[in-house]
Amino acid sequence: MMSQMRHFSLKMNDGHTIPMLGLGTSAPSQVPKSETEMAIKRAIDIGYRHIDSAHLYQNEEEIGRAIQMKIADGTVKRDDIFYTTKVWGTFFRPELVQTNLERSLKKLQMSYVDLYLLHHPEALQAGEDFFPKDAHGNIIFDTVDLCTTWEAMEKCKNEGLTRSIGVSNFNCKQLERILNKPGLKYKPVCNQVECHPYLNQSKLLEFCRSHDILLVAYATLGSDARKKWVIKNKPRLLQDPVLNAIAEKHRRTPAQVALRYQLQRGVVALAKSFNEQRMKENFQVFEFELTPEDMESLDGLNRNMCYLQDLPQAAPGRVASHPETVGRMEGRGEAQLTSHVSRKSVLLATIMPLRSTALFPSEANLKAPSQQEKKKQKTKISKRKRIERYKNKPQCIKKRERKTGTKCITLSATVLSRWYLHDLFFLSYISVTSKFRG
Repeated sequence: MMSQMRHFSLKMNDGHTIPMLGLGTSAPSQVPKSETEMAIKRAIDIGYRHIDSAHLYQNEEEIGRAIQMKIADGTVKRDDIFYTTKVWGTFFRPELVQTNLERSLKKLQMSYVDLYLLHHPEALQAGEDFFPKDAHGNIIFDTVDLCTTWEAMEKCKNEGLTRSIGVSNFNCKQLERILNKPGLKYKPVCNQVECHPYLNQSKLLEFCRSHDILLVAYATLGSDARKKWVIKNKPRLLQDPVLNAIAEKHRRTPAQVALRYQLQRGVVALAKSFNEQRMKENFQVFEFELTPEDMESLDGLNRNMCYLQDLPQAAPGRVASHPETVGRMEGRGEAQLTSHVSRKSVLLATIMPLRSTALFPSEANLKAPSQQEKKKQKTKISKRKRIERYKNKPQCIKKRERKTGTKCITLSATVLSRWYLHDLFFLSYISVTSKFRG
């Protein structure tokens, strides 16, 4: 079984390999932790060797226990398992990156992990709360340069605490910040993002390929609506008629077709299911192949639709952060914005350029206004100024203007303080009321 999994692995840019099919372990809070432990044991017995988790999922103690049991009974060796964990945003300060990893290693009862990822490109206020908030319920971000966080990731690799390092939920511009960092020792081996036929990440995939970075797909089968950070009332991927027609043609399940689609694109796929029968079915994805026509049909399902928002319970006015939305539009730029951007969001994006812009629109996604649009905007501003000036005039002057059809300008100190002086500089020598023909 292990030789089979080695055969279905991809080589990363640091020389290590990663199994093409992995088991995702993020589960809704309603799922008991004991069920995660049982699922890991079943997965290893079925043949899964790639297990993906994170500090945020709060299940690493159970995962570690299950893996250690399977090592103890001789089912696998530690080197047979490819384990991924992630550093959460509250640990993005350079001095905390290794602390996050050491906590995970202690829970896992391991001396190293195979892959350590930046969970998302947002630095959050350091502390024990996963989502630190202010008195108004807004998430508190931190001003951390992602390049310094990456240097701490490189240090973890140098010290043997992780074999490989990568990122998650990054867009092209955010990846470029890491790739263009002066003194870069190791570039990311992968970028883990939401990816499925409804959100195929074609642009981001192309960018990653050009830089020898693998794309790892999560939410490959859609996502569990019970998770609090999942956007509700989205169409269910596995009920799509095109997907089901292809599955029927190959006598496979829609889930198998969705997974096979990713593998044939050279994308590492994470399948999340704790159901033993579905876990077995998903593992049979290597037993068939889709035709070029099938792949083309599945490509045609893309609608740039996200199931997940990166930061649950974010402040009103924020934008759901995905690789294909907003800042991640180069790869999560074609998707629809799920809400309007607040002034505060735009301000933060401006004053913290080295921090992630995943929640904010990037310049690349904003079309430059045409000359006609500029002229229209200028006319609007000019009209607004005239209305404002008219409101500021004394009532007696307004009456005289309406009566005589002329415009009267009173150049008193009070009025000048409220008007735009650059429009009136040529009248500065006048200190009495003047009357001008409109």
